[in-house]
Amino acid sequence: MKLLITGASGFLGQYVVVEALRRGHQVRAVVRPSGDVTRYTWHDHPSVEFARVDLRCQEGLTSAIEGVDAVIHLAAAKAGDFYTQFAGTVIATENLLRAMVEAKVLRLVAISTFSVYDYVKMENNTLVTEDAPIESNPLERDEYAQTKLIQEQLVREFENTHQALVTIIRPGMVYGRDYLWNACLGAELTDTLWLRIGARATMPITYVENCATAIVLASEKEAAIAQTLNVVDDNLPTQREFAKKLLKRMTVPAKLIPVNWALMNSLTWVLWYYNKIILKGQAKFPGIFVPAKLQARFKPLQYTNAHAKEILGWTPKYSLDDAFERSSSDADLLAVSPQASPVSA
Repeated sequence: MKLLITGASGFLGQYVVVEALRRGHQVRAVVRPSGDVTRYTWHDHPSVEFARVDLRCQEGLTSAIEGVDAVIHLAAAKAGDFYTQFAGTVIATENLLRAMVEAKVLRLVAISTFSVYDYVKMENNTLVTEDAPIESNPLERDEYAQTKLIQEQLVREFENTHQALVTIIRPGMVYGRDYLWNACLGAELTDTLWLRIGARATMPITYVENCATAIVLASEKEAAIAQTLNVVDDNLPTQREFAKKLLKRMTVPAKLIPVNWALMNSLTWVLWYYNKIILKGQAKFPGIFVPAKLQARFKPLQYTNAHAKEILGWTPKYSLDDAFERSSSDADLLAVSPQASPVSA
């Protein structure tokens, strides 16, 4: 297959490119017009070509898509104000989908996120499946969740309007080399001081190489069409277990300030109601003092990858210990042989 991969220069995107190459696919990698592609170990692979386009603009997108069998859409903005993230996520997706229709390429693997779920509506210890409720009050969430919710709506409309062959992948928190810290661990007050909220909560995480494999498999499998798949690893750790492994690998260990989940949740609701009723919503509290944001990061829930396993025939290759070892090693995790054998779906 020939795959167009947006966000190919990102953390997850680079691993998806490498996994696609290892599985014998041709890759057209979308990078910014001014990007230095020589910094990628796979830049001169014979099965790679680059499409230098800015997804925020329509120019050149249709020709970039023409001739591919499927699109894996990873590109999204994760930082900046709402307008910055709206441009990098929503407008970019609108432009891509319009160009796919013009190029007559209707196979899409769209990468969403666990951030689209409505955590306030879930009881503690609920099993989060693909049928869990979607956020009903986006304005109470951060800009990333808001724009990813809109992005999913656009993808659904593309699927329904054009009878497109769509798979939506919702990864948990993706971690790996240089990205071992994540927002589910706590509030990072300084580089070495963390506010840890609810240490016994299970973390919905997926190691980057495991996640990349699931994404490429989704592009290969006919069974994945019209499916939404949650991607997390097996044997998910608690926040305490993950933090313990991370702290061992830090050159300057962080100090943890533990906070009980029930206490923090109650305090946040009190502040939220005080702000809404007494202050008329004028106060701007940090995210951990907004119930919807706090619960999206720290609520004690359970997670499953059963549907992804069933549809994709996928099993996470690397355990938590394997992932930490690989992330801490000197091995080139993005190395790929120029010779690869095509795989059958």
